[in-house]
Amino acid sequence: MNRARRIITDRARASRHALVLQAPAWAVALALVLALPPALAQPRKVIVLDRIVAVVNDQVITRGDLDERVRLAAMQLKQQGAPLPPSAALERQVLDHMITDRAQLHLARETGLRVDDAELDRAVERIARENQLTPAQLRAVIEKDGIPYSKFREDIRSRIIVTRLREREVDNRIVVAESEIDNFIGTQQAQAGRGDEFNLSHILVTVPENASPEQIQARRARIERALEQLKSGADFRQVAAAFSEAPDALQGGSMGWRDADRLPTLFMDALKSLAVGAITPALRSSNGFHILKLNERRGSTAPVIVRQTHARHILMKANELVPEAEARRRLVSLKERLDNKGDFADLARGHSEDASNVRGGDLGWLSPGDTVPEFERAMDALAPGAVSEPVKTPFGWHLIQVLERRNEDMSRERQRLEARRILRARKSDESYQEWVRQLRDRAYIEYRLEER
Repeated sequence: MNRARRIITDRARASRHALVLQAPAWAVALALVLALPPALAQPRKVIVLDRIVAVVNDQVITRGDLDERVRLAAMQLKQQGAPLPPSAALERQVLDHMITDRAQLHLARETGLRVDDAELDRAVERIARENQLTPAQLRAVIEKDGIPYSKFREDIRSRIIVTRLREREVDNRIVVAESEIDNFIGTQQAQAGRGDEFNLSHILVTVPENASPEQIQARRARIERALEQLKSGADFRQVAAAFSEAPDALQGGSMGWRDADRLPTLFMDALKSLAVGAITPALRSSNGFHILKLNERRGSTAPVIVRQTHARHILMKANELVPEAEARRRLVSLKERLDNKGDFADLARGHSEDASNVRGGDLGWLSPGDTVPEFERAMDALAPGAVSEPVKTPFGWHLIQVLERRNEDMSRERQRLEARRILRARKSDESYQEWVRQLRDRAYIEYRLEER
């Protein structure tokens, strides 16, 4: 059961279909009773219909949907050893996250973003492998914990869609200029402590775009209430679960380890003199109000020597015309030719289905993390000169050959690539929060949680 909880608790549950009643429930029930034959007009039990607690555009969130998500959130907080916030606060927090999810899924559906069953199958297989299970074992674990396997699959589909929506609407629009990289590297070298890493927890109270003074004051009052509870000794995780509007709120606000370079200047300025275990005052940014807790801090270390691999590959993609078995069979045939002194570069130029084919499949020097885990594991297991058996990844089927290896210090080019990655991640975090806020502002949202 614990393994199933680890698999499912960081994923939102898919919603039930709800019946929207235009007339009061008692009136509909009475009409149904009056329409029944006399023998059926004397019910022996009362059937309670699922109540709607929120409307998001053309979708509804029911009491049952909310109760299930609250149960999972509470289970996750207990696994982390965090005390639960008041039930009403947790309920409202979970509902806000569900509303954000529904708004994103609505936009994805309206703009034609889909994930087909074949792709979903591959994602479920990866989840099973990551948990050292077969797909059949994963299904058994999920169902043993009382979760219908069909719901689990649809939730994974939703998570993939939301991730791709973020990539399309936010990440793919982020531009990092060369001048920004130059400034970043210069600042990093000039400032002491910028190589430090911080283990942080975070509370965010957002402020709407073009908020009125009254709205800003209400938001400020909310962050001050959270700060007051923290100063009174309340557990940070409990307060974050009750007050924070960040995506990590139901994980107790945990941000994990962050490089100093990935943190906004506002955060770094507040952390410079902060003791481990202490919290900041309320900080104001363009997104809203923040409170940070410094859990741990560690300094920069000596330059890391990176083990790099020079590799090439041949890629076969499965599609509607070429099923998985056929793509693999073609690679097996090519592997036989290679084993019989065939030229790898010539075969890659003639058969590989990616842009590296013009270079004979040459991928250049690869560092850890440059490729997907399935590819990297297979590549790392090869001796120089060896060719793998067909390897399956999300991109298709590969034959991989390792040409050589080296241990390399971070080169200037690599330093710039790392700087670009950090700047993109920083911009992505900030832009995503702003994009979500604007998406919610545009959506039709109706709360009915307080209705009885």
